[in-house]
Amino acid sequence: MAAGDGMSRYARQIVLPQIGPGGQARIRAAHALVVGAGGLGVPVVQYLAGAGLGRITLVDPDRVEETNLHRQPIYGAAIGQPKALAAAAFATTLNPEVRVDPVVGWLTPENAPGLIAAADLVLDCADSFAASYTLSDLCLAARKPLISASVLGLSGHVGGFCGGAPSLRAVFPDLPGDLATCASAGVLGPVVGMFGTLQAQMALAVVTGQQPSPLGLLLRHDMAGFRSAGFRFDDAPEPEAPPHRFIARSALRAGDFLVDLRDTAEAPRPAAPHAQRLRVEDFGPAGPRPAPGQRAVLACRSGLRAWRAADRLRPHWPGEIVLLADTDTPQGETR
Repeated sequence: MAAGDGMSRYARQIVLPQIGPGGQARIRAAHALVVGAGGLGVPVVQYLAGAGLGRITLVDPDRVEETNLHRQPIYGAAIGQPKALAAAAFATTLNPEVRVDPVVGWLTPENAPGLIAAADLVLDCADSFAASYTLSDLCLAARKPLISASVLGLSGHVGGFCGGAPSLRAVFPDLPGDLATCASAGVLGPVVGMFGTLQAQMALAVVTGQQPSPLGLLLRHDMAGFRSAGFRFDDAPEPEAPPHRFIARSALRAGDFLVDLRDTAEAPRPAAPHAQRLRVEDFGPAGPRPAPGQRAVLACRSGLRAWRAADRLRPHWPGEIVLLADTDTPQGETR
């Protein structure tokens, strides 16, 4: 196409041998599901829209707050607005050729299968263990590429999972030792922005078929000491029976051994009327057990306390254990 038409926007990337006109056509035809419009999702949306990626479905439940702005600068005039809507408006202004479909809500085991099925690849920018492992489990089954990143303080990692590569569970089968959050440990804008930019670059490499593929690659960066490392995990084995599967609220059964790990101050309404109120510390050698044939369902808001309770119950209970991240309750949770 001649200068002055739509292709002039992408002239500087089309000249790259890794892209070319064919690669640009694949970028334009691609549909990415982006889960999270925060510090990771902002640069992802910026650079995928800037590159001309044809369609982005953007999922986020939050509204813009002033404390977001040091690492999410596109929201300067959007305080109080849903992030998914504000980011979609920004991306459309940046590149009207790109279609951005905002979804104001949580990514859950109930809505995730349909969202993943409609997309060509998935970017996990959610800063949520429940979302990350739900996306990984479903992307592995659907053979859809998953680009996932996590950042805390001045360090983090980014990797390409599923889509023919091992899953997130193959590399991270257990909870990390440090369960701090950005709110408690802090995060610096350029650091989280760097990882989001890497996610966008990995996504474009997947879409255009660049080799070596970023699927099966994990990169770590510690910007406190300016140290970087990376490794391939192409042959990492999948867990034989993946533990700690997340379910949707709609999948609860009346006969479940359902435990809500939040107290009444945090969650006045329990996950379901038949839920018991217990603490993570209640589980152990002498702790509560489901009845024979019952399914254990452990619930909290983010899924982290449920995961820890499951780790304490598993050595003493051979039956089925599933987790519920109860995002329906508005009160927050210290992860």
